[in-house]
Parts: sequence; structure tokens; C-alpha cells
Amino acid sequence: MKKLDFIIIAVFILCSPIFLMGQQEKVLDEIETEKENNSPEIIFGADLMSRYIWRGIDFGNSPAIQPNLSFSWKGFNIGAWGTYGFAKQSIALNDTMVIDAGNYSETDLFVSYTVKWFTLMVFDYFVMNGLNPNEGNRYFNYNNATTGHTFEGCLIFDGSEKFPLQIMACTLLYGDDKDKDSTGTYGLGSNNNYSTYFELSYKFNIPKLKLDLKPFIGGIPLGSSWYGPYPGITNLGITAKKEIPVTSLYSLPVQVSLITNPQAQSVFFVFGISL
Repeated sequence: MKKLDFIIIAVFILCSPIFLMGQQEKVLDEIETEKENNSPEIIFGADLMSRYIWRGIDFGNSPAIQPNLSFSWKGFNIGAWGTYGFAKQSIALNDTMVIDAGNYSETDLFVSYTVKWFTLMVFDYFVMNGLNPNEGNRYFNYNNATTGHTFEGCLIFDGSEKFPLQIMACTLLYGDDKDKDSTGTYGLGSNNNYSTYFELSYKFNIPKLKLDLKPFIGGIPLGSSWYGPYPGITNLGITAKKEIPVTSLYSLPVQVSLITNPQAQSVFFVFGISL
């Protein structure tokens, strides 16, 4: 590889925010809490995760803390979510070249509205420069050609307690999601790619074990720099959640997920604690 080509690729990886993600599952949990209480809710907290895996992809290759803050009322939800890696990540450019990308750091804003079983969500994804958060991507730059933001719209069907089927469809609408360039490489073109992701899941409750299980399967209909270069399944697995009693008044929510990405031929086993 020529020195100039290496520099271009390195700058692209370090400064481009195409590898930024959000946490739809957290937002849906907050919406469910507001439904149950039938009153305005201000929710905040944090999750400690052994890895940040989103839609079958590892971001940061490190344990992470993921804070959240939101306000919910009468089906309306607005808030912020972030993830911050504890360790630096290395990115392999090829078989011989590896670069230091710093600590993965992402901040997302979201707004959603729920009517009965349907929720419409809009996310604003943004990732900082891992080596120097004050350099690289500029937060208040919203020019479609140069912005570090990516906006996504999601429509989610979340069934009743008797039929807890969940269907999600999400499309990147604006920002750093570009199509192919002249060489056929996704993400390097000049037009929006409108990368789309679908996911199907079903919730099971096992009362005797006080355990919730959620198998899921997700994939893409077209290639994308976000998920993979061709259509296929990118997210397949199961999540188990349980509350472990600590005192008579407090239980610690924990979760574990076995996740595979058939397209990337990768597998992850993730543990998390909610605070």
C-alpha cells in the first residue's frame, strides 16, 4: 500500500462517524415504564457492558459504560444515550497494518412517539474522535456532505403481553451513510445510501426462574458501509435478563447475550449490569 493511500484510509477511519450506533432497546424499556405508571417519567442511569455490540457489530472492542437520560409523557419520549469505552481500540487496515483509534465515544439524541403497539423513533447518532474528542468531527456541522451526524428513522411494532412479538424497521435518512464510489466500496460515494435494517424478536417470561428471554434475528436487504457489503443476516442470538435481589428494597438488573453475525462470521458473549 502506498503511503498516501494509508494516510487517507487512516484519516477516514479515525474521523468518520459511520461506526456510531444507538440503543433502541433502552428507549423501548423507558416507554414501557411510562406506560405502566401512566404518569410523566424522568429516567436516568447507566449500564456497564462487557462489550458494546449493536446489530451484530462490535464497537470499541472494550468494556463500556452507557449512560442514559430521558423524559417520557403520554407516549412522547425525548432523551440522550451514550457509550464510552474503557480501553483503546485497534483497527486492522489489512493483514500487516494496525492503527490506534483511541477510546470509542458516542453520544446520541432521540425522540419517539408511541401509539398503542406502534412507536416512531428518530435518532441522531454522533461519534467523537477517539484520540482527541476536541478535534475531528464537529458537532454543529450538519452539512450532508461533511457532517459527523447520521439521522435514522425507525418504526417499531411492539405487541401485547399475550403476544410480545417485536418487529423493527430502521433506515438511515441523512448524514454519514454514503453509497458506493467508482471502485464499488460502500461509504465512499457522494449520495445517501439509505441503509436499512430489519429485526424480529419475541419475548418469553419464565416466572419460576424470574427470567426474561428474547431471541432475535436481524438483517439488511442491501449492502451498506454500516452493516456489511451484501444482503443477509447480520444479527442473530438471544438475550436473558433477570433481577438479582440485593436488599429487601433493591434488585440489581443483569443481562447476558449470545450474539452471532453470520455475514461477518463473528460471535460475542456479552454481560451487562444496569445501575
